[in-house]
Amino acid sequence: MKALVFGSTGGTGRQLVEQALTQGHTVTAFARNPQKIKFEHPNLRVVQGDVLDVAAVKQAIVGQEVVLSALGAPAAQKDAVRSEGTRNIIRAMEQTGVRRFICLTTLGIGDSKPALPFAYKYLLVPLFLRQAFADSELQEQCIQQSSLEWTIARPGTLTNGQRTGEYHHGFPATQKGLKIKISRADVADFMLRQLQDTTYLYKAASLSY
Repeated sequence: MKALVFGSTGGTGRQLVEQALTQGHTVTAFARNPQKIKFEHPNLRVVQGDVLDVAAVKQAIVGQEVVLSALGAPAAQKDAVRSEGTRNIIRAMEQTGVRRFICLTTLGIGDSKPALPFAYKYLLVPLFLRQAFADSELQEQCIQQSSLEWTIARPGTLTNGQRTGEYHHGFPATQKGLKIKISRADVADFMLRQLQDTTYLYKAASLSY
């Protein structure tokens, strides 16, 4: 399958690229700084561009079969990279006829908010992550209002652990006993599984160990 990855130089984005190549997909990695992609593969194409540049985004999307996004930004950054970038992706996909969109956001958005631990809900998010969460809320609204065939992945705290393939997904926000963390490798595993699985079509799935 021809897959385009946005946010390809971040932790989860790199996992998406590497795992997709391992699975035999033809991958285009969209990156503002291509030099951050430190490996080569015969089925990998690296495209330089800014997700805030509508023309560059559209050009990269032409001819793709699926788009995966792991866009992110530092917590202190005030630019609306997630929502504005996602809006550009959606617009370009609708214009080019590419339908399948799988996007990373975060646990705590929308109806998953009750799943956040106390410290996140009442301390970390209000004091340090307010801007990032507000941008992710807008990002999800853009996705849900689009005409695309979308799936949203909402992971808990991201770690650099190995891919296990064993994690909880799609659990209710009130479920107890979860660790509320998951490796970037397992998030990528979940997102790539959606290429063949429609269980979460038009849905947002929470992810955690």
